[in-house]
Amino acid sequence: MKLGMIGLGRMGAHMAQRLIHGGHQVVGFDPKPETRRDLKGKGVESTDSLAMLVSSLPAPRTLWLMIPSGEPVDGALQELQPLLAAGDTIVDGGNSNYKDTLRRARIFDDCGVGYVDCGTSGGVWGMAEGYSMMIGGSEATVEKLRPVFEALAPAKNRGWGRVGPVGAGHFTKMVHNGIEYGLMQAYAEGFSILQHKSEFGLDLHQVAEIWRHGSVVRSWLLDLTAHALDGNPDMTGIAPYVADSGEGRWAVAEAIDLDVPIPVITLSLIQRLRSRDSESFSDKLLSAMRNEFGGHAVKKA
Repeated sequence: MKLGMIGLGRMGAHMAQRLIHGGHQVVGFDPKPETRRDLKGKGVESTDSLAMLVSSLPAPRTLWLMIPSGEPVDGALQELQPLLAAGDTIVDGGNSNYKDTLRRARIFDDCGVGYVDCGTSGGVWGMAEGYSMMIGGSEATVEKLRPVFEALAPAKNRGWGRVGPVGAGHFTKMVHNGIEYGLMQAYAEGFSILQHKSEFGLDLHQVAEIWRHGSVVRSWLLDLTAHALDGNPDMTGIAPYVADSGEGRWAVAEAIDLDVPIPVITLSLIQRLRSRDSESFSDKLLSAMRNEFGGHAVKKA
């Protein structure tokens, strides 16, 4: 199969190369010329515009988007819509909000263009290990793309599947990322306790390696944690600032709408927000309150 890949950042480029290794042809487009140049010699054809990308593909065409959620996706789709024809298919493999996916799918359904949402996990390791893909779309459209999903997955029969109609893939990935937040927070807090028990002189990398084998808390995430601790046991040069890309927020909002209690995921999101406030007004005010009612000393900045 020959398909178009829109968005050739690290993950998009890795997916394109895995598809090529799986026997597919990939034509790519990225708005950054330097990104397109970086793909030379890696088997991925590149074009200078979306129009050129679409014209280089045989009908019916399949275009896979790997671009940031929100306005970038809407912008690309608005440019693509007049270029496509009935029978073509769009796959959004990024982390779009499922509500945006439902809205976009309705627009393309009116044009006879198939729309598939593919929640994709695997990160920088996906090219070697394969990607976990949670897919939403019609049964017929997803089945038509089976060879593509099989090439990207860890194995033809593992790590991917159609989880429901359009929107279900991104919804499932949203929950997946919420769980990820909670797992990461638990590991980080546990290792922080170990690090603060200075009299034992614990080797955190050694502990992580012990836990990786036979322990009930072993996981791939722990494998990566052990790797990070091996290379930088004191986390030297890393600011205590944790970003989020939106999925955790969406998961918390969805849980509230559904009256589902998710205290661990919610608190892990709050901790990420807290990490960014190096001049916390609320903490300063708390200290001032203690001084007001109890005369407790205030630590000066």
